Amino acid sequence: MDRKLLLIILDGVPWRNWRRLFGNLEGWVASGEARVWRHRAVLPSTSASCYASLHTGLSPQEHGCTGNGNVFYLDRPDIFSEVRRAGGVTGAVTHSFWSSFFNRHPFDLVRDIEFDEPDNPTINHGRFHTMTGYGHDNQMTPSDVDLFATLTSLCLRFGLNYGILHTCTLDSMGHRFYHESEEMDHACFVMDEMLAPFIPRWRAMGYEVIVTADHGQDDRGHHGGTGELQRDAALYWFGAGDGPPPDTVIDQLQLAPTILSRLGVKVPKTMTAAPFLR
Repeated sequence: MDRKLLLIILDGVPWRNWRRLFGNLEGWVASGEARVWRHRAVLPSTSASCYASLHTGLSPQEHGCTGNGNVFYLDRPDIFSEVRRAGGVTGAVTHSFWSSFFNRHPFDLVRDIEFDEPDNPTINHGRFHTMTGYGHDNQMTPSDVDLFATLTSLCLRFGLNYGILHTCTLDSMGHRFYHESEEMDHACFVMDEMLAPFIPRWRAMGYEVIVTADHGQDDRGHHGGTGELQRDAALYWFGAGDGPPPDTVIDQLQLAPTILSRLGVKVPKTMTAAPFLR
């Protein structure tokens, strides 16, 4: 496999705050180096349910993850398994839920927090964090620039064909301060500034890049339900290929088949949504 793609998930950012607070990403849209669409989460628009849907192309009603308290190994075709089946190398720098869903469950802190198994049928190289002790007064999230650097290191060391990065910083900040606040304006600005230097570096390494969220958040810092603020995020695309008109709403179930098609990997029959890039 010679194609390469990175999926960057900044947890819990609503559409309106992507478009008004992420100046670097919007600058690339303005210059024509990136495209952006609205991305709508599944229901429930709860983190774990969205993670499972993002990677399997299945709704929560099909894969069975009904929320953060219901995390288990998903024995379904997913992006990792299909890239591996096609001979590609995969990596993840994410919350431990991704390891439980797509690698092995339950997550073992010592065994799984740093994971390198070249012959594994799903994730080859994983660097996971748990946010153990998370609460209103202590986010327990790693620095995002450290996570971006870790993913870059895995790409350089192991030649990843597909890599995913997931950070909960903005979701956690949103639950505490709500997105319409001075604290969140600053947090989004800092995230945009931290991410920006890595995008041209990843592109120079030959990667197409998707930057998006798993879901949004409403004015009370909530998600899980049907509200537009809770479900809708932005999706930025750095790469070639024909995409839909700017006013298109991307269904979350389209991401998995789209990523596989961009990598030249056969899309499994379980992923029935149409890719949005050609």
